[in-house]
Amino acid sequence: MAFGLKGWPKPVAREKTAHKWASLAESLRNGGRLPARGLRDEAVGLYRELGTFLQLSDPRAIRARGGLAKLISQPGTDWRWRSALLCGPVAPAGLVEPEAGETLGDEIAVWHDCAHRALLLRQVMNRHSDDQAPFGLRLEVMGFSGSYLSLSLDLPGDVLDQLGKDHILRLETGLEAETPITVYGRLNLVQGPNTEQVLRQLGDPISRDRCRRTAEYDLAYADLSDRPIEKVWLDLIFAEPYMNAVTVSDMVLSRYPRAEL
Repeated sequence: MAFGLKGWPKPVAREKTAHKWASLAESLRNGGRLPARGLRDEAVGLYRELGTFLQLSDPRAIRARGGLAKLISQPGTDWRWRSALLCGPVAPAGLVEPEAGETLGDEIAVWHDCAHRALLLRQVMNRHSDDQAPFGLRLEVMGFSGSYLSLSLDLPGDVLDQLGKDHILRLETGLEAETPITVYGRLNLVQGPNTEQVLRQLGDPISRDRCRRTAEYDLAYADLSDRPIEKVWLDLIFAEPYMNAVTVSDMVLSRYPRAEL
């Protein structure tokens, strides 16, 4: 359904606002006084929201979200999701020497304990004819001296609707690596002060041969209480990542009910 502009400022008013921001930028470029802190905070918020709008409204992102319905799914699947970072362009498109916990876009963070931060995480365009997402992620690792490296992906809130022990969460990935590397998918489920973790190895070590790997998380076997699940996130964990480059060309999560016994 198309988004209407009812209630929005008229084009003349929007152009006037854009001109004011351009004038402020030109003033700073010419050595003018810094604006009030509150104005800069407003600009940061506006920049973030505009970036999200541009990313989600990109035609490639719209096609990728629509394509989820065409994927072969388990019977009863009632939820499917692909990160916006794999659907549309993000700015900035990469992180160089990222701090632990630094995010790319709004959904993915990189975690590590490498003191030299010898890492590069960037969004890349998928170019193979059978790629199902327009964008992927490439993680390049140089002289890694840490003990762990992972990408953390927050799942959206709609997965929480009545989520419990009668569900299975399914992870489907497209992966490729310059040298063989073992990759794990760890599901984290938060209930109050407790976080239940379920770890799955994504098959044999990933290599130069592009592959699709799947993992399933049967919540009936997770140590969950009867209280609602408040948050879910996924960690992609890379074992011994020294001098390697891993490409994640796709990552789709889905939910379906476990079979009645």
